[in-house]
Amino acid sequence: MDISAQRLKDIISHLKNLKIAVLGDIVADIYVYGKPVRLSREAPVLVVRHDGERILPGSAGNTIHNLCQLGARVFPVGILGDDEAGRSLLTQFSAMNVEMDGLISLKERNTITKTRIMAGDDHTSKQQVIRIDRDVREPLPESAEARMADYLDAIGDEVDAFVVSDYGYDLLTRGLLDRLKTLATRRTVVVDSRYRLRLFSGVTAITPNESEAEAASQTSIGTGQNAIDVGQRLRDELDLRAVLITRGNRGMVLVDDSGNSSDIPICGSDEITDVTGAGDTVAAVFTASLAAGASFYEAARLSNYAGAVVVMKRGSATASPEEIIRLIEEDFKRRS
Repeated sequence: MDISAQRLKDIISHLKNLKIAVLGDIVADIYVYGKPVRLSREAPVLVVRHDGERILPGSAGNTIHNLCQLGARVFPVGILGDDEAGRSLLTQFSAMNVEMDGLISLKERNTITKTRIMAGDDHTSKQQVIRIDRDVREPLPESAEARMADYLDAIGDEVDAFVVSDYGYDLLTRGLLDRLKTLATRRTVVVDSRYRLRLFSGVTAITPNESEAEAASQTSIGTGQNAIDVGQRLRDELDLRAVLITRGNRGMVLVDDSGNSSDIPICGSDEITDVTGAGDTVAAVFTASLAAGASFYEAARLSNYAGAVVVMKRGSATASPEEIIRLIEEDFKRRS
């Protein structure tokens, strides 16, 4: 399908000041950096000397961060704990100038964290040694669910689109799901769900990776045509307008209500550095592009470029408009 570089750049120019809501599981990605110094005498394990650490927004938080980098006004809807990780994320979101009213801090609930121990010599890239996850075990309080539902109702006609970032931590209750489906009758609602794609029938689009699409369809994907067939099945069965399946270094496949399907190859290098958070970037750019007036195919192409930018960075990363435009220009020049 023909599309010009200028058209893609024009869409990017309209991403600024869009209003996008993000509903989902906000995670604190904690990176602990150190240098391996010796073997422990207590057990056959490395002793890593602590050099420093960072707390970064992950999962839905990474989607929020990506949208902010695109210049959008972001309306997050989610839960944080009243703890160090939660307070750090609140401070970071405030510095990004996101709308803070939909962020709920709960004393009785910890912030979901993923702590990665990154070890390496002083002059080498640090490698992940182990990851320690702290999930939530307490059910979502009814009062918090009601606050989020009320906030969704309040912003429903103000925002241009919604992104749902569902990492399986049970934030998305039946009541919130029903509200999303109602919102999808008048707004774009794009869902990135790790385990529960089939719950989101009636939304605008879903953006699963290949393994998520396989699980939802109970079908193995081996080729681009297999991916197109699975995408078509999911679109029909879930009453969606589009399905975008990301396939790592094999690009992505789009099936939409135009009757067309597209196998979009990877752009840039296939030497991927880190896929952490790439799905968040794809969902963010795909949604924002649709809100800016792009077709499903144009939005998919832009999210493909953005994904290619972030997989060359370590950890959960973002793609700026300038980086996406640079890659578009390089790609079109290479193919001309």
